Amino acid sequence: MSDSPAPYAAPSPAPHTNGLAITSFVLGILGFALIPVILGHIALSQIRTRGDGGKVFAIIGLVLGYLGLVWWIIFLVFILPLLFIGAASSLG
Repeated sequence: MSDSPAPYAAPSPAPHTNGLAITSFVLGILGFALIPVILGHIALSQIRTRGDGGKVFAIIGLVLGYLGLVWWIIFLVFILPLLFIGAASSLG
């Protein structure tokens, strides 16, 4: 027997980054609200089942999407009615 070192196994390839996770991230940065939330949840599900990478992208896309939704709700419920009240009071 020789004292040669044992052969090393080839490193496993990096997991494939989920495309929906990246799309959720990019759309969240661009200020979209509902689409990044939907895509982020789908991406997280695919990442769990397939073993894809990109979990951080999906989570950031979700956070940005939910923040966008909160902004739109605040705008529609509070700011927009105040603008209409101000416009109506200035007319008459």
